[in-house]
Amino acid sequence: MTSLLRQEIATSATTLVVKVGTRVLTGADGLLDYDQIARLGEDLHRVVTMGRRVALVSSGAVGAGMGRLGMSRRPTDLAQLQAVAAIGQSALVEAYERSLHAHGRHAAQILVTAEDMEDRVRYLNARNTLLTLLDFGAIPIINENDTLSIEELRTTFGDNDRLAAIVTNLIRAPLLVLLSDVEGLYDGVPGEPGVRIIQTVTRLEDSVYGLVRDRAGGLGKGGMASKLEAARLATTAGENVIIASGRTPGILAKILAGEEIGTLILAQGQTIGARKRWIGFSVQPRGHLVLDDGACRAIRSGGRSLLPIGVLDTVGRFEKGDVVALRDTNRVEFARGLTNYSSDEIGRIKGLQTNEIAGVLGHHPYDELIHRDNMVVTR
Repeated sequence: MTSLLRQEIATSATTLVVKVGTRVLTGADGLLDYDQIARLGEDLHRVVTMGRRVALVSSGAVGAGMGRLGMSRRPTDLAQLQAVAAIGQSALVEAYERSLHAHGRHAAQILVTAEDMEDRVRYLNARNTLLTLLDFGAIPIINENDTLSIEELRTTFGDNDRLAAIVTNLIRAPLLVLLSDVEGLYDGVPGEPGVRIIQTVTRLEDSVYGLVRDRAGGLGKGGMASKLEAARLATTAGENVIIASGRTPGILAKILAGEEIGTLILAQGQTIGARKRWIGFSVQPRGHLVLDDGACRAIRSGGRSLLPIGVLDTVGRFEKGDVVALRDTNRVEFARGLTNYSSDEIGRIKGLQTNEIAGVLGHHPYDELIHRDNMVVTR
């Protein structure tokens, strides 16, 4: 069954990002399911044949490495985990190349770290490379560089759902498809009588997040909670998201035909420009500011800049030009922006009128702590 809304979204999706999870690509033994990868390769080929461009964010490197090494448990030692990922990554890309080569297409391996996305020059270089690969008709196979990403050093995305949302914003793809081992977001506990898939989510509210029923264990790092967070990052920037089962034959063709399959999460606002996408959804904040209710309203509803008088507290150490998060009095983040002052300077001038800045700091380069042109409302 198709719907007019889904058909309109599918028609506009000339470029799409597809994320496939570990549980879709591997069996219970941790080995790669080569038949499944072959089916996915055929599905990707059909998408390109339709005249679309598609980038694939693929999990499975650690699971594939575990299978090759005969491991039954995910390593907890960082060096071992990174080595297993390195072994598995080659197997993963080889499998994609074979499946795509059978249809006359090529896989292109792209390994990134969070640092690549946070550095503006490297971010733009990654964007240019990806767009050029898409122009060539190749399928970029994107994964986090697990051999270099270290969570303690803030160089990890956390999971590939978030990476997929960042890639969606990077290339401004109108549609993000998150393929999982579940068929979508359920309106209750899966398997219980009367529980159904939610076909469309118009707003990502607390009631939607309350429906998450993730199971523990397994090889994958993500779950429905991480998929909804990825959906928030993409839909806030003006793109649509579909969560569906990666085990459904011809799933991408069905989605692009406008079939009511999986859960569609609608764009939450107007499309955001490339630079603001980088500020709001790619860079991890170096600290945050707590604002009073008046400042929160002025930014959320009025599109205003942030002035010192609206700041109640500053947390973390950051310098001029860093991205910082803006939080309300409940400590809930709702925006991000590039700061014109360091954390030390803001700590001295918070709560003051603009005309008092020079008297405290000895200089007054900017009226605004964060100008509205360098700010993005993220929630």
